[in-house]
Amino acid sequence: MVMNSDIKRIPYGVSDFKQLRRENLYYVDKSMYIDRLEQAGHFLFFIRPRRFGKSLFLNMLAAYYDIEGQQQWDELFGGLYVHEHPTRERGQYQVLKFDFSQASGDVDSLYNRLDAYMAIIMDNFVRKYAHYYHDCYLEDYERRKDFNDKLLYIGAQAREHGYPLYLIIDEYDNFTNNVLAEYGEAVYHKLTHATGFYRDLFKKFKPNFDRILMLGVSPVTMDDLTSGYNIARAITMDDRFNMMLGFSETEVREIIRYYQQAGLIRQSEDELVEDMRPWYDNYCFARASLQRDPKMFNSDMVLYYLNNVIDHGNRPEEIIDPNTRTDYKKMKKLISLDGTGTYRASIINRIAEQGYIIGTVEESFPAERLTDQHLFVSLLYYYGMLTIGDTIGAMLKLIIPNNNVRQQYYGYLMEEYQFIHPVDLSQLSMLFHYAALDGDWHPLFDYIGQAYHDATAVRSLIEGERNLQGFMNAYLTLTPYWMTQPETELAHGYCDFFLMPDLARYPMVQHSYIVELKYLKQDATEQDAQQQWAEAVEQIKHYAEDKKVRHYIRDTRLHLIIAQVRGYTWERVEEV
Repeated sequence: MVMNSDIKRIPYGVSDFKQLRRENLYYVDKSMYIDRLEQAGHFLFFIRPRRFGKSLFLNMLAAYYDIEGQQQWDELFGGLYVHEHPTRERGQYQVLKFDFSQASGDVDSLYNRLDAYMAIIMDNFVRKYAHYYHDCYLEDYERRKDFNDKLLYIGAQAREHGYPLYLIIDEYDNFTNNVLAEYGEAVYHKLTHATGFYRDLFKKFKPNFDRILMLGVSPVTMDDLTSGYNIARAITMDDRFNMMLGFSETEVREIIRYYQQAGLIRQSEDELVEDMRPWYDNYCFARASLQRDPKMFNSDMVLYYLNNVIDHGNRPEEIIDPNTRTDYKKMKKLISLDGTGTYRASIINRIAEQGYIIGTVEESFPAERLTDQHLFVSLLYYYGMLTIGDTIGAMLKLIIPNNNVRQQYYGYLMEEYQFIHPVDLSQLSMLFHYAALDGDWHPLFDYIGQAYHDATAVRSLIEGERNLQGFMNAYLTLTPYWMTQPETELAHGYCDFFLMPDLARYPMVQHSYIVELKYLKQDATEQDAQQQWAEAVEQIKHYAEDKKVRHYIRDTRLHLIIAQVRGYTWERVEEV
């Protein structure tokens, strides 16, 4: 589609704030948080999962505070909140910004790569601001070959001339997290403790900068660095910043309306929001925000989706951005951190099967505690694999935020099931085809039922109603024809599975399903089974009466399937 040059384009994949503003890309204004950050403190850590807009936000801050950027004030910030409500510190700093994701490498070259990267950035910094100092400033700087000497010189000259310095570090933890994931705790400990160069590096920052802001994905290095750094107020779970990154539903709707008015989106606002919500929404990062703030959407995912709607007229064929596949690999790395991975794998199983876990989130912890069992839940929260869903006394109910993340859990479960008892996935694909296009669901459920029996029969701990749901989820999410919605709220209840047809990609689908699972105890009587079945019939009929169901299934035929399972075996599977 050819767009009018006056229409803002979707900034999918763009993290350069100046580029975004100068090329007339759509920007969701987050500048109202600048004053809150100034009030929060001078040395701050903030953590969010990947693809929540961290880099763009930091680039916006760098442009805002840069003393050199004031001639571009109207061009870059015109129309934004902060343009009408500037803070006293606007344009008052010489800004040094690092992105440590640019300094990765194997363990033997880490120091040299980081040193070379920082040298380039610092050299550019000095050249940019040299005209604020004496004539020999640049020449004196270049005579200093050691990083520490260069940093001390920059700090001393800035203080002498009365220029405050602002240090911004993007992905401050990328360097050490990669080492930890690839090489294990021993190497990480060497880097961050004792004479480790990474630890020493951070100790040198505070005396030379008036403000420091660091953003990353996890707090793994926080204790290690701040114990020698003696700074760092963690604002990750501060409710004032819960909505600072990501998109609220209001912001998502504003984007949609803008492109509707431009004639580039034909779908209704509600249709698109409801299509995205199960996949990208439902993040909450602060306990105090549960009842006050709306849940947050993953911003990168929303832009990925809407970019496709504008370019091609409909939702993307892959509802999940392919770039998220790296998250699955990271989850597997986290599982293996305790050596065998047995405990952590059991936590993954429990979360996948029941959809939540009760626990707490620690705001920081050192590397040597990474193998502590209870910290695994905190890591899953920071990586976006869990989010705050409710409170239970002093504890948090940490839930799987959406289907995007849920598929990663089920992908792991499927690998486990395949290891225990391999199944023919090509045959399974054909059975999905027959159920979706022809309504022939019996072979599909027979196949899954047999797979469940064969997998659980050789692993007795995988048994019970929650495991059955997890098993079904792992299999049902393999189909392209339906968007598998577990625990969907219908008619003030929660059905086990709603197999909603993906008609945007597969308009040939003719059949949709609501599936209710019932698990019978081994000692259940026939009367118990009959009573349970009767209750299931009433439940599933009630679910089918929900008005949302007809909206989602369109013209497909809805099948109401009840599966009653005892132990490892389907006892009764019928359509109501």
